[in-house]
Amino acid sequence: MKYYFIMLFLVICTAVNAAEIKLPLLTRFPQTVAKDTDTVVRKQSVSIGVNYGSDVLFFGRTGPIKYPFITTDVVYNTKNGFFIYGSGTKVLGYNPLIDEIDLGAGYMHKYTKNLTGTLSYSRFFFNKDAAEVIKSASSNDIDFKNSYDWKFAKSSVTVDYLFGKSSDFFLTFSTSKYIETNWSVFDDKDYLSFNPTISAIMGTQNFVQKFSADHPGKLSLDYISDISAEHRLPNYDNGRFNALNYSVKLPIAYNRPHYTFEASWKYSIPVNVEGELKNRHELFFNMTFYYLFF
Repeated sequence: MKYYFIMLFLVICTAVNAAEIKLPLLTRFPQTVAKDTDTVVRKQSVSIGVNYGSDVLFFGRTGPIKYPFITTDVVYNTKNGFFIYGSGTKVLGYNPLIDEIDLGAGYMHKYTKNLTGTLSYSRFFFNKDAAEVIKSASSNDIDFKNSYDWKFAKSSVTVDYLFGKSSDFFLTFSTSKYIETNWSVFDDKDYLSFNPTISAIMGTQNFVQKFSADHPGKLSLDYISDISAEHRLPNYDNGRFNALNYSVKLPIAYNRPHYTFEASWKYSIPVNVEGELKNRHELFFNMTFYYLFF
């Protein structure tokens, strides 16, 4: 049972970042390795969870002010690898009860013993009175992720195509090392796990220009003066494919057979920032609780 749950948890912990908008934290695939064989057996499951974040991070970019948030996720995984999910987001300190709802579906395929791939589509719906998070410039995401387990570490490459009010293309690279304790905390059914991860994001950032055009009141006074003087938005090269962000993440989790509580810290280093969002090095904090029914 313990190794069954480890396989689930690895799928979460190797998910980057990057996007923090990607599949819900609970998009996991119940599977276990049959004893003395390499055969992977998947199981049907339902996952639910709640997550708190100190700020909204979207492909290495944040808005001009901090938006702490809470999300809830529900995911249904089938035995053959298909999954569907829904997620609701509440930005703390703003009036709407729900700022955003995400719906999606996808499929996970195991190419070999060590190589897996996941293809998914997500649709984002924003409340008209929602907080003006930078993510609101996009409403669709097609995501293709491939992960390889080297035994000593796990590496992932993710391709994202986002479209809606703006269109962007991203590549996210990450490497993680999953570690768990060989001792228990309270009884023989629990353990701690760590999954330090480094990641890099490359891509375009047309969504930054679109956000700037839609919300000039959220930008700096100098930027607004430039717009007034020229009667147009500055011509930033947002369509160029470039490095966007580097980050280091440390999740620490307490695990039991059906649930996990995790705290994580992520240090983000934005680079090649276009526009006047004034992104800077920032430390993000997240707390997550999820429960698995199988």
